[in-house]
Amino acid sequence: MKRLLVKWAPLAAAAACTLGLATAVRAQDGPGTKVVLGMSGWTGFAPLTLADKAGIFKKNGLDVEIKLIPQKDRHFALASKSIQCAATTVETHVAWNANGVPIVQIFQTDKSYGADGLAVRDGIKGFADLRGKTIGVDAPGTAPYFGLAWMLSKNGMRLKDVKLTTLSPQAAAQAFVAGQNDAAMTYEPYLSTVRENPGAGKILATTLDYPMVIDTVGCAPAWLKEHPKAAQALADSYFAALDLIAADPARSNEIMGAAVKQTGEQFAKSASFLRWQDRAANQKFFTEEISAFMKDATAILLEAGVIRKAPQDLAAMFDARFVK
Repeated sequence: MKRLLVKWAPLAAAAACTLGLATAVRAQDGPGTKVVLGMSGWTGFAPLTLADKAGIFKKNGLDVEIKLIPQKDRHFALASKSIQCAATTVETHVAWNANGVPIVQIFQTDKSYGADGLAVRDGIKGFADLRGKTIGVDAPGTAPYFGLAWMLSKNGMRLKDVKLTTLSPQAAAQAFVAGQNDAAMTYEPYLSTVRENPGAGKILATTLDYPMVIDTVGCAPAWLKEHPKAAQALADSYFAALDLIAADPARSNEIMGAAVKQTGEQFAKSASFLRWQDRAANQKFFTEEISAFMKDATAILLEAGVIRKAPQDLAAMFDARFVK
C-alpha cells in the first residue's frame, strides 16, 4: 500500500472545524477506549479510513484500529473477539446472527447506486443466457454472492442454474478482463476495471437496477452494552468524516483513495456510484427501511443456502439510538 504524503496541518484544522465543540462526542467508557473495526477496501467504508487518518476518532476519545479482513472471514474475527465491530452489508449481519455470531447494527455507511454489478461477455443478452455459464463470484456469505443470488432470483433463476467459481471481488474483475469466465460479480473500485476495459464485455446489471447492497457498522452485543458511549462516538465520527469530505473533497478523496491504491480522482469516480448516508438518511433508514429489507434478505439467504433457518428476532439486530 502506498504511503500518502500530505500536509496534515490543514487537514487537521479542517477536521477540527468540521467537528465543532457542539458535535464532538467523547467516549466516556474510558479514556482512549480501544475499538478494533473489521472491514474491507470497499469504497463505501472509506469515510471510516478518513476518520482514522484525519484524527477524528482520536478527537472523539477513541483508539480505533482498522483491520482489513475479507468479508467471508469477518465473522470469525468477531466470534473470537479479535474485533469488536465490523462494517458489512445488512444481509451479512442477518446471516451472521442466523449462524450464531450475534452483532447489532448501529449506523449505516452507504447505499450502492451502481457500485456493485454483474459483468458479462457481449454475447450474453440477458439473465436467461447465463444458464450453465461460469460466473466468478466471492464465497457464500459475502455481498457479491448475495447480490448474484438476488439478481438471479428476481429473474426466475437460482444459483444452481449457473456455474460458480470462487474469486474475490478484485480477482473476479481481473480474471474477467483477462478473458476468463463468462461473467463476474464484483464491486467498486474493482468494477471500474471492467468499465475501463469495454472490449472484455459489458455490465449486464448493477444496483441501480437491483438496489440490494446496503452497508452498516455493527458491534458485538456484549461490547455494545459495556461501551455505549464509545459506540456513539464511533457513529458520530463517521458522520463527522462525511462533513469533512463535504468541506475538503479533494484532500479527502486523496486520503481515501490511497487506502485502495487509487488517486483522488480515481477514488472520486468510484465513489460516484454510491451514496454515503448522513445522520438524516440513517434516521430514515432505521425507522422506515431496515426491517423490511432484512425480511426480504432473509428469504434470499434461505433460498441460496447461506442460512438454514431464519433469525428469531430481526428487531434485535439493530439499535437506532446511535443515529438520533
